[in-house]
Amino acid sequence: MKMNEGVEWAMHSCVNLSWLPGRPVTAKHLAAFYDLPTAYLNKQLQALTRAGILTSISGPKGGFQLARDPRNISLLDIVVAIDGPDEAFRCLQILKAGPGADPKADYTKVCLVSQAMRSAELAYRRELAGQSIADIAGRVVSQSPEAPENTRTRFANLKS
Repeated sequence: MKMNEGVEWAMHSCVNLSWLPGRPVTAKHLAAFYDLPTAYLNKQLQALTRAGILTSISGPKGGFQLARDPRNISLLDIVVAIDGPDEAFRCLQILKAGPGADPKADYTKVCLVSQAMRSAELAYRRELAGQSIADIAGRVVSQSPEAPENTRTRFANLKS
């Protein structure tokens, strides 16, 4: 399975925004932080806004900020906002064309390949749902205690 690169960008942006509560940051400034293309990052930020993860504030002092507490934003919320809700594996029920096939069977439920893939998908989604932006931000701080202050300083020094 390959995720859209925007998922990584969105997660990092949300971690950074968690350290800037109440301070909207433009897509341009968020993109500059990691040298990303502004237009493409803006699309990801708009998707997060549509999903209720970010709010978008217009005007000269506008930008993006978290719409809710980072403890209430799961990594799965971000993946779904960027990549959509569809499962990674889609059973096309090719067993219906195989020898001895039962045309009435729902092979998405009885196929062992489909069951294994669905089980893996559920484990992956459970893992992402169980981790929040606050969890990631906390682990970053435990490894790099200066990260929040460095982030705040860097954004404070960016010019419009």
